[in-house]
Amino acid sequence: MDHDRIHAQKPTHDIERWSVGTIAAIDQRDGHCVVTVAADDETVELTVTLAVRDLFLSRLDIEDGGSPVGERVWFRVRGG
Repeated sequence: MDHDRIHAQKPTHDIERWSVGTIAAIDQRDGHCVVTVAADDETVELTVTLAVRDLFLSRLDIEDGGSPVGERVWFRVRGG
């Protein structure tokens, strides 16, 4: 399975290839993490590994136990 890319902070490389959005929801499906991001009046479902989920969530500026919903992220859809 190809996975999408997601960052908690603004990327420093190939910035024109990244989109910015706000986390609308985070779910788990078929052993993967599905992050729903609201961007440009649409929603995008990003599929990432659970390890990537743990990494980008740890880099968000939220309190322990806080919700990541509403936090800004940078992302690339696979092949994008």
